[in-house]
Amino acid sequence: MPRLPAIPLKTVLRNTAEIELWPAALLHPRGNAHARLLARARHVLRRKRDGRYLAAELEGGLHPLTPALAREPGLEAARCALRAPPLHARNGLEHPGALPLHRLHERLHALGLDADAYAARSGLVLVPEPRWLLLAGVDRWRRPLWLHPQAAHAWRRMQAAAWADGIALEAISGYRSHDYQLGIFERKRARGLSVDEILAVNAAPGFSEHHSGLALDIGTPDAPPAEEAFERTPAFAWLQAHAPAHGFAMSYPRGNPHGIVYEPWHWRFTPA
Repeated sequence: MPRLPAIPLKTVLRNTAEIELWPAALLHPRGNAHARLLARARHVLRRKRDGRYLAAELEGGLHPLTPALAREPGLEAARCALRAPPLHARNGLEHPGALPLHRLHERLHALGLDADAYAARSGLVLVPEPRWLLLAGVDRWRRPLWLHPQAAHAWRRMQAAAWADGIALEAISGYRSHDYQLGIFERKRARGLSVDEILAVNAAPGFSEHHSGLALDIGTPDAPPAEEAFERTPAFAWLQAHAPAHGFAMSYPRGNPHGIVYEPWHWRFTPA
């Protein structure tokens, strides 16, 4: 097998309740004007709800990318995050802290769900988002893979160990915001699925392990992503044998008490 590419674990995503602060170099321009701005920008403020670019952080301050930037919810929190001291990810031991569970009940109410009732029924707990995440490489589709700093380092170590054994592990997805999880429900409901049908596959917004940045869906190049067939691959057999030593465990085995279908691809890292 070719050598696994080395990816320095030092690029950070700053996170606020409504807005993410992306390193500009990781984003694709949306038109020629965006391309010129992103080439000079340090960060881009991106709305979590729909991924819209709101502003570019340039040498002289914020340059609006939307006409109503001044009225954008969460803008002041994003400005404060930009002014915060630089973040360093030495050895992956730092704890990023957690955001408040912002507007969670509003999100669940839109789905006809009560947070307390759902928690009691599913046995799942509310999961806050980290205040910052670390770039842990890319996923199958070459998208940036954001994880909790400790999970990022553990994932890279485990991926390298598997590679040394001739096993290719690839990430399917990592961190997801509460808003992203809500979008999954909205898209599936638009296709005609009921909320109960979606809950058998996806945790309710605010309850997904992906919100923490500690969980990721894992695949391998010779298997379709996020399907039960993954359990028949050498990659899954390797994970069963070695993932616990790297701090990872499968969250949803067969017959799990949460009412979620068997997910051999979903693994969660537990920090020391």
